Amino acid sequence: MDNLYAGSERRDSERLEFSTPLGYKVCKRETVDKLLKGYSVDISRSGLLCNIKERVSKDDLIWLSFNRDTLDFCKELEKRVFIYQNGIIGNVTRVDEDAPGTFNVGIRFIVREEKEFSNIYSEVHFLKKDFDNKNE
Repeated sequence: MDNLYAGSERRDSERLEFSTPLGYKVCKRETVDKLLKGYSVDISRSGLLCNIKERVSKDDLIWLSFNRDTLDFCKELEKRVFIYQNGIIGNVTRVDEDAPGTFNVGIRFIVREEKEFSNIYSEVHFLKKDFDNKNE
């Protein structure tokens, strides 16, 4: 199989170092009521690397909340990605143990043009239920 990329970098977009606190929720019935905390490591137009304490699984859907105003390209990003309750929805693409008890997690942002968007909604609707309950 021919490698489509030259060199060691295989990403479609350049990553920028971007360390900021973030909140996240794993879009599963048993975990969506927990707002967890971590921090971003780097970011690109298509995803983000973050460091968190909870183990997540590859292909989990994650709701991310972080200060996007500090990056110029986030204005463009917000036009493309799936934003729900002011957070970005992403798909876990990799999980690597960093130090004991912490994990570097690669997340690909879900874009509005996703082919299986209906499957994403069935996972994310737990966020709405949780948000509505807290605002009653």
